[in-house]
Order: sequence, then structure tokens, then C-alpha cells
Amino acid sequence: MSQTNPTIVRTRFAPSPSGPLHVGGARTALFCWAYAKAHDGSFILRIEDTDQKRSSDAACQALMHDLRWLGIDWDEGPEFDGIGGGDFGPYFCSKRLDIYHKYIDQLIDEGKAYRAFETPQELDAARSDAKRQKHNYRYDRSALKLDQATIQAYLDEGRPYVVRFTLPNDEPILVRDEVRGEVTVDPKEMDDFVILKADGYPTYHFAVVIDDESMNITHIIRGQEHLNNTAKHVLLQDALGFRRPVFAHLSLIFNPDGSKMSKREKAKAARKAASAFLQSKPTEDVEAWLSHLTSFDMKIGDLVRNSQQRHLHLYQEVEHLFSPTDFRSFLDGDTDEPGIAHLIADDLGVDLPEIDVQDFRVSGFLPQVLVNYLALLGWSPGNDVEKFDHAFLIEHFDLDRIIKSHAKFDRDKLLAFNLDAIQAMSPKQFHDLWYAHCREYHPKFVEKLSPERFDMLAAANQSRSKTLDDTVKSSQFFIMADDAIEYEQTKAVRKALCNGDPSGYDHLAAIKPLLADLTDWTKDAIEPVVDKYSQEHANGKLGKVAQPLRIAVSGSTVSPAIFETLAILGREAVVNRITRCLANRQQFLDTSNA
Repeated sequence: MSQTNPTIVRTRFAPSPSGPLHVGGARTALFCWAYAKAHDGSFILRIEDTDQKRSSDAACQALMHDLRWLGIDWDEGPEFDGIGGGDFGPYFCSKRLDIYHKYIDQLIDEGKAYRAFETPQELDAARSDAKRQKHNYRYDRSALKLDQATIQAYLDEGRPYVVRFTLPNDEPILVRDEVRGEVTVDPKEMDDFVILKADGYPTYHFAVVIDDESMNITHIIRGQEHLNNTAKHVLLQDALGFRRPVFAHLSLIFNPDGSKMSKREKAKAARKAASAFLQSKPTEDVEAWLSHLTSFDMKIGDLVRNSQQRHLHLYQEVEHLFSPTDFRSFLDGDTDEPGIAHLIADDLGVDLPEIDVQDFRVSGFLPQVLVNYLALLGWSPGNDVEKFDHAFLIEHFDLDRIIKSHAKFDRDKLLAFNLDAIQAMSPKQFHDLWYAHCREYHPKFVEKLSPERFDMLAAANQSRSKTLDDTVKSSQFFIMADDAIEYEQTKAVRKALCNGDPSGYDHLAAIKPLLADLTDWTKDAIEPVVDKYSQEHANGKLGKVAQPLRIAVSGSTVSPAIFETLAILGREAVVNRITRCLANRQQFLDTSNA
């Protein structure tokens, strides 16, 4: 076994590759990384894939991708994108089975663990019996009563078994934690817990102890939800003669309303949107909608063609996904499948709450901003400092400034941080970042806009954008077909088009030929034409002309500055859209007079 200097700090982040990287996990990784870097140590990434049913290579690749995006690089771990490797691998639990079994055999030989042959049905019956008697279930150690001949006979016939760790005594278990102080656990709250499953894989509790020792991990920084597990871990460390690393358990992350920041929030939001959509629908329409959702064919290529690539990480390694029955189970609350939640949200055009790192990335948050904000969730740099970069975090991070109280994830504050960062960028920086964002998540903007028009659109939107995705949401009309524009049926739209004498429609009809005859289609050429018309026909009130123009070309009362908007769209599109808006004049007049 490789050895390192025990005084050198070695931290680790050991995620389970069973789904996207939650922001809570990202914060843990960040603190482990920052502490190692602050002390000239090493940060190790280790993949805890002991649950073979839930683990996937796609999820593993996605979480490594998210860590790299956040700027959290590992000194040792899986090889990915030019980093990783090391002398203490393999860095996947599934590839370390021989190591685990060596220590399993050692504990059995020393009488500190034993094989238990009860079936799942027998254990369920025992738990049900304990529940009826109104006491907590605790394994009765009946397997210890088996003689060696019986055990050997069971092994020879291939009977499945698990291996349980023998609790050493009934003395209180003391854990020293750098954040929580001394924590005492009553052994009566525990039983002889399983350390090797029937499939031959170790449980998380056993694998993590073996790997932390064999990889010379000096500091274990993780979420508070693992604090109760630590009692099991120190018992195993003591039984195996291992040293105890330094423990530091981080506070939980909650929403501002006190609810847990859970992945279930996505499912709840999607169900709420679906319920509102279906409330007035007859049964046949509900069936038609479910059929529509499954008509994507649920293959990767079709998801991409149907603009579902923003959430492609949810569908990796899947040939066929969801049936109408799956959707009904989701709507009934029987499952919280994130893939279904995103499909419903995408179809209905609603936003789901950001929970995972990928959610924030897709929503157009900047990685340095997310890292800055995550660092403030449970840690304080002091002196009222809130805005800082990776270098500052490394220079100032230490365990003594970790806050015990639960952290609250304030999305509005994060959004404000992101807005400030975008406004501080140079125009070229914003352009390049927005181009990369569109290329990855909204390729139609890159495909349909010429480089010149894309440049103008980026310049027109930077001051209006809180996220990179804000620009996309407010700019959809730029890439739509002229005959696909839908006019908002709002009081503001009707007022701008129908009221006044001349009305907004009258101004559109009059200015249309002036714009159609304009040969130099640039902002500088368009502006004097519209200004002159406004002076002569709208008492110099540009808004009386600009707002109807904005509605005609975009469908709403909101867009970038009107002259930039017209220049980006191009003369042909502007004239076509004015013509179409005028063709709908009677419909708006009827609605306005109703």
C-alpha cells in the first residue's frame, strides 16, 4: 500500500454516481478542495459506486463534468479531461472489491464480524413484529448461534448471506467533530450493521472506512446528514486498528422558507404546472397530452431534435424512457422521476427550481458566481466580505470559520450576484460566454443568426441580463419565423395598438413604407427615420411609434432598444411582421371594444 507523509492534508469527495450533482454535494466538494489547497495538500475524488443498481457511468461523467465547470479539479481520482490518476487507485469502489474482502475476512477471523443468512422476507417479518410491539427493531444476532458446520453447509450450497459487524460493547461512542464538538452516540440506537451485502459489494459504511485509510485521508469534510453514520465508521476504524481522521460535518442547506432543498422540489413544481394545465381538460385531452409527451420517442437523438438537449444528462444510456403509465404514476405522486419532471416543464414552458449544479449551468449562472455563493453557505470569510474568487477562498478557508447553523439558499441573492458579475464584464467577455451558452444549450441562435446579427444581439442584451439564459428567453422572437409571432393579449398591447388618434395601427401603416424603402438598414440609419416620423406625426413622442413597432415585430411590449431590435431583425422581417400585425388589426379592435 502506498504511503504519504501523515502531516500532509489529504481530503476527499466521495459522491455516489446515481444522479446529477446536487448543490449540497458541490458545496462539500468545494470545502474539501479549498481546505486541501489552503494547506498545500491534495484533494481526492473517489466514486462510491457500491449501489450497482443506482450507479451509472453517465451520472459519473456528468458529476465530473460539473466539478470541472465549477473549477474544482482533483489531484487524484478518475482520469477525466486531462486530470486524475494517482498512486492510490483504483478510485472506484466497484474496482476495489479484493481490498474490501481482505478486511472482511480479517474481521470474521478475529470474531468482529459474522455471516448472517436470513432472507429479506425473514427480516421484514422481524421488523413488522417489532413495530407491532411498538419498539425499534434491532437485529437479534441469531446468526451467531449457528455452529461452524451449519455455516459451512450453507456456504457449500451457495446460500446468500450478508456480513454484519459485531458491536463491541454498550459503551457510549464518542466522536470528535471540528464543527459540532464532541458528539456522543448511544449504542442502543444501533445494531450489528451490515458491512457486506449479499451481492458481494460492501456497504457504504465499510467501503468508506477502508478507502479513507488506504488512501491516507486526513480530513473528512462532509454534510451533517452523515454525522450519525460516523459512529459506525469510528467503530470500524477502531476494530481494524485504523487511525481516526479529523471529522468536520457541515450544516444542512434549506430554502428560505425552512424547507429542505430537495430534488423532490422539481417533481412538485412539474406536477403543479401539469395540474393547472389539465384542470379544465376533458379526459380525452388528458390522454392526448400524455400521448404527445411520449411521442418524442424517448431516444437520445429524438430528444435532441425536439430541443430537449438542455437536460440530456438525465437521459444518458437510455434507449426508451417513459410510457403514458409512467407519466400517470408521476402525476399521481407515486414517483418523482426527474426526467419526466423536465419533459413536462419543457412542454408547458415552465421553469423548475434549480437544485443540481447542471440546473444552474443550464439556467445561465456563471461558475465563479455559483462557487462564490456556495462558499458562503456555512462558511464566513469575516469582515463582511461577500464577493470573492477561487484564489481568495483558498487563501482564507479554514475549518474554524465554518458556521454551525443551517444555511439558507437564497436564489434571489445568487441572482443578484450573477447580475453584478455580468454587468462587470467587457462586451467581448459577455459575447463569448453567451455564444458558448447558446452553442451548448440553444443552438438555434447560433444556426439562425448571422455572426453580425448575433454580435448585435449580445451587445443589446448585456445590460438587461441577470443570467445568460435571460437573453435567450427575451430574444426568442429574433429566431422565429415571421408568421409564427403571437401577440400577447394584454391590456398594454391593446392600448399601444388601438388607442389614440392616430392609433398605434395608424402609425404602423404609415411608417411601414418608410422602412421598406430604407436601403441602409443599420441602427444609425433607422433611428432618424423613426425620429422624424415621430416629430411630424406623434407630437415628438417616440413611444407612440416605438411601442407599436416593438409589438409588431416581437409580439410583446418588451424587447431590447427599438432601433437595435429593428436592425438585428433585418428589413424584410420587420416589414413582414408589420404587415402581419396590420392584418390582425380588426381582431384586436374587436377585443379592445369588447
